[in-house]
Amino acid sequence: MVKAINHIGIAVKSIADQRSFYEGSLGAVFEGEEIVVDQKVKVGFFKVGDVRLELLEPTDPTSTVAQFIEKRGEGLHHVAYTVGDINARIAELKAKGVRMIDEKPRAGAHHTQIAFLHPKSSCSVLTELCEPSH
Repeated sequence: MVKAINHIGIAVKSIADQRSFYEGSLGAVFEGEEIVVDQKVKVGFFKVGDVRLELLEPTDPTSTVAQFIEKRGEGLHHVAYTVGDINARIAELKAKGVRMIDEKPRAGAHHTQIAFLHPKSSCSVLTELCEPSH
């Protein structure tokens, strides 16, 4: 089962351009940035209470985030949930007929293993599973 909301992913053209809104207007605490090479994104982390916002800036025009922004514009990209055993959770979801984008976990930001569910299986919301490293 899911343990908590891990983060909310927001696609943006520029983290630097959005930072003043999230810090100044909302009062979110900026925690830093990280490049996730295989996903072709730079991620800006902002803490709001117990939840992290991840601003996703494409580093390559062929990235899925760049394609998302081109098609839909900036905005909500995905919701991520913390799980304890991502491999077991993927197997359980597949056994229930849930369509997965990732059949196996892959490396994500903040030293996590991640896997995405296809939006057609999750009420049109891109859903991510995250297992933090211990």
